Amino acid sequence: MSKKNSIVLKHKDCLSNSEQLLEIYSDFTKKILKLKSRKFLVAVSGGPDSLALAAMCRAMHSNYKQIKFYYLHVNHGIRKKSFSESNKVQKILKKQHILLKIVNNKKKIISNVQHNARKVRYSLLNKECKKKKIKFILTGHHKDDQIETFLIRLSRGSGVQGLSAMSAVSYSNNEVKIFRPFLSESKRNLIFISKKIFGTYIKDPSNNNKKFLRSSVRKLLPVLSKHGIGSDQILRSINNLKSSSKTLNMYFEEIIKKTVKRKGKKIYINKNELYSLNEEFKLRVLGFAIQSLNKSDYPPRSKKIFTALKYLNSSKEIKHQLGGCLLINRDKYIYVEKSL
Repeated sequence: MSKKNSIVLKHKDCLSNSEQLLEIYSDFTKKILKLKSRKFLVAVSGGPDSLALAAMCRAMHSNYKQIKFYYLHVNHGIRKKSFSESNKVQKILKKQHILLKIVNNKKKIISNVQHNARKVRYSLLNKECKKKKIKFILTGHHKDDQIETFLIRLSRGSGVQGLSAMSAVSYSNNEVKIFRPFLSESKRNLIFISKKIFGTYIKDPSNNNKKFLRSSVRKLLPVLSKHGIGSDQILRSINNLKSSSKTLNMYFEEIIKKTVKRKGKKIYINKNELYSLNEEFKLRVLGFAIQSLNKSDYPPRSKKIFTALKYLNSSKEIKHQLGGCLLINRDKYIYVEKSL
């Protein structure tokens, strides 16, 4: 056993003597050190994945004092019990000497709950990062999340990029990146860690809410597995698509240079270049323009982009709203600008 791992075991509030825990901890540590950053913001919901993440960060700080982890929980204020649940999460972490900051959302979230809650959450996380000059947000997304995301995007007709699911690193905004160190870990392992270290975790009732697509997809997975479509097969497909996506990205960069120009707060897309592309690249070019203008995490859904592309492919001047942007088909260009 390494010296560093033996140090971890001396801390009763860190990882206990378990080969499984040590293996996960070792992998986690290597990934964090590769980022070459001294400060991280840890997003804690109270679920088993985020508590396992908090446990790993706490253990790592015991061995690497120069690396600081700040723990933040966003109370969305959607459910009646949300305030008491937030306080419960804070108490759970406090028992392991982890100081958790709670930030209360003041905006009402009524429609498109999961999407808007996510926007609010990352907005508040980004504010905290700016305040503390932090470049990385750590989240507890895991292997099961990958599979669910793949199936959700498949149901929406996503292209190669969308079906590649989540990346280990992505941009939250121009200054902050999101890092997901658990993408190769199963939820079962993270539940094991959270129970082992904290003895409990918070169960989110929305996980069983049938009105959310992710909940329905989660229930579909055991059915697919019975018919030979298991998690391993899906993950192989995701990894193959990621490999293809990397190759496509190299071509995409060249396409953007030829097709897209930006002047101030407007983006110009050369129509001849755009409509000479195949469906995948047309979708990505227009999605890229809207996403970069909005500085958003994701482009609009592919179905909506395809609808816009068909509508704008005309000799007449046409205006179309999409993703908070105004698209104008005029002469040789499609102009993209922020909606007023």
